[in-house]
Amino acid sequence: MSRWLALLFAFFAIGTAALAADHSYPPVVTFAIYRNGENVGRHVITFEKKGDSQVVTIDTDITVRTLGVVAYRYAHHANEVWVGDQLQSLQAKTDDNGRKYTVSAQRVGANLKVEHTTSGPVATAAYDGFQVPDISREMLPGATLPTSQWNFRQVKQTTLLNTQFGTPARVTVTPAGRETVRTSTRSVEATRYNYTGDLHGNQWFDDHGRWVRGAFVAFDGSIVEYILQE
Repeated sequence: MSRWLALLFAFFAIGTAALAADHSYPPVVTFAIYRNGENVGRHVITFEKKGDSQVVTIDTDITVRTLGVVAYRYAHHANEVWVGDQLQSLQAKTDDNGRKYTVSAQRVGANLKVEHTTSGPVATAAYDGFQVPDISREMLPGATLPTSQWNFRQVKQTTLLNTQFGTPARVTVTPAGRETVRTSTRSVEATRYNYTGDLHGNQWFDDHGRWVRGAFVAFDGSIVEYILQE
């Protein structure tokens, strides 16, 4: 069960420069998350202008139940600070059913200095118990974008910063045609983009470059969908 949720934020769990600078989105955007048609959580994006910066806050909460019993919980919280189309900083924390991840990115000159930490329970053939925190650091090009659902500019990228794991994700994004997407209240004309490589799935963006739907097939064969709530 945990493998498809671990991918959740790696894929989505995806702009012109204007999208980061203006207010194409309303202040709060909410998506319901479905797994095989069952509502298992929500994904909320908040946009706030602070001087020359735009702060984007992302919260994902998922609870999977089996026979009425909580079988899995996933929580992700991130803050992104943008000036125009440039990411200035990123702070993210993820609790993947007890396994914890933190990611910190800071612009340093023309690069992004990234630090990511992993800790919590782990069960493998070699070890069963709690892992000592694993801390890694690296420098990425300053143009690298995070795997945040809202940013349409991702469709032009080949490498993204995974906001759960803090690692580079190589991706190929291909336009897959025009489709009508159903939100909670209406139908929206959008373009579908197919993601392959380290990320697999589909994203739909409307004619204003706003994210309106997401979907992918999980490792267990279940269908995970993000449906815009309006």
